[in-house]
Amino acid sequence: MSALEKRAWIRLGTAIAAYATYLALILIRDDGGQLAEVSYVPALLWTIGGAIVASIVLDILVSIASPRETGRADQRDREIARFGDTVGQSFVVIGGVAALLMALLELPYFWIANAVYLAFVLSAVLGGIARLVAYRRGLPQW
Repeated sequence: MSALEKRAWIRLGTAIAAYATYLALILIRDDGGQLAEVSYVPALLWTIGGAIVASIVLDILVSIASPRETGRADQRDREIARFGDTVGQSFVVIGGVAALLMALLELPYFWIANAVYLAFVLSAVLGGIARLVAYRRGLPQW
């Protein structure tokens, strides 16, 4: 397994774990009231920051465990990375449009922020899955 494939696994796992943690924190704080009134900002910031730190730490640990693979990227790795980024970007666009429509409808900030966060998570997950499938089965031939 190449270093970039390991990195794809790390980022996929941290994105899913961070968002699951965020959802758990928000739903625990709900107490049966209005979900939009939950104090979501600290949980959102901490889970995003935690995912970034965890991803960096795990990348470093994987690099230490297999130093020969670190920094090596061939043409296939670059094409797979580009493919994963392209596939994942669709959810960033969808999330941006959704947030714009929510802002135009003057929905509470809670829903707008959560739509953007979900879009970023779905982008990371979809892009990660696309990368991993491409590593295992090859790039699609258009």
